[in-house]
Amino acid sequence: MSGAPGDARQDDRDLVPVGLRAAAGWTWRILVVAFGVYALLRLLSLFEVLVVPVLVALLVVAFLRPLVDLVVARPGRRGLPRGAASLLAIVVTLLVVAGMITLIGQQVVTGFGDLRTDTVEGWQEVQRRLATSPLHVTSDQLSAYVDQATAAVKDNSGRLVSGALQVGTTAADLGTGFFVVMFSTFFFLSSGERIWSWVVHLFPRTARGRVEGAGVLAWSTLTSYVRATVIVAFVDGAGVGIVAAILGVPLAFPLGVLVFLGAFVPVVGALASGIVAVLVALVAKGPIVALIMLSGVIGVNQVEAHVMQPFLMGRAVRVHPLAVILSIGAGVLLAGIVGGLFAVPIAAVVNVVSDYLSQERSAPQEAVPQEAVPEEAVPEEPAVLEP
Repeated sequence: MSGAPGDARQDDRDLVPVGLRAAAGWTWRILVVAFGVYALLRLLSLFEVLVVPVLVALLVVAFLRPLVDLVVARPGRRGLPRGAASLLAIVVTLLVVAGMITLIGQQVVTGFGDLRTDTVEGWQEVQRRLATSPLHVTSDQLSAYVDQATAAVKDNSGRLVSGALQVGTTAADLGTGFFVVMFSTFFFLSSGERIWSWVVHLFPRTARGRVEGAGVLAWSTLTSYVRATVIVAFVDGAGVGIVAAILGVPLAFPLGVLVFLGAFVPVVGALASGIVAVLVALVAKGPIVALIMLSGVIGVNQVEAHVMQPFLMGRAVRVHPLAVILSIGAGVLLAGIVGGLFAVPIAAVVNVVSDYLSQERSAPQEAVPQEAVPEEAVPEEPAVLEP
């Protein structure tokens, strides 16, 4: 009778194959992890106005931190206090960005007249080609199509107004986010070590060493990613701008800057922004130049994918290209352009941190010598007085 319960448990286990039990165990664990990730993303989405600027500030700090370290005063070397150096780096960065925007604006204003003339001529050329094509679309028919499109816009004016209100709300969020980025960048640059020390001390004492090591490695990976991204974006923007200038496409410099900014979204950003240069070439110079411009954009993208990415981004991120593409796709589906921007650095940080923690966990633990336990003092026996 004593062996009956054990035999019953053994019989129950025999009823369920080992593979099915393992699959069930993996399934509920994966579901729990997926639910936890989903809940975390939903929680972060509630504070998107604060979370996204802080993440942007981390990317900016990863780029500016080496520059700040060059001018900070150290023992035996003159320099600025860390707070002043941080403020100077932010001001210089803002001035450079403002100068670029001003120069782009001047270029657009200067070339807008020629671009408008080229657009009118291109529209007339399109009308002539459609009239002589097998479709035989006359100017009156084309005008009718344009009138129908205009009427459709008027009929959906309510949606357009609501969209404009959403843009206004987004603009207000951008203003708030800008100040959050500036303040976060300053404090991360000036007192980032103290902030990180405070974060580490939130963990149990036994885990602080691993958290510290994982954080240092993650920051090094993020810094390498930002540097590689800036170099790749500069090459993309310069390449497209040079091709546009050689072909005589108007607004070559603004188009190069647009590609430079778009290249910060890996893999697809430079190609998507390069399409704008192809459209401008099509309107201004015709289909032949547009095809050459398209070939230049594709060529620059291929240099990025097969030369810059393997040598720079591959070493910095240490993530397989397929994982990069899937991460970007998942980020875009979950959070749009913002998700695509942060997908690769987050994947890189998660990859390097998980690898570091797994190595730490699998490494043999050194024997910790036990502290000597002090022997309890033995009380002396009282002296016996003999009579």
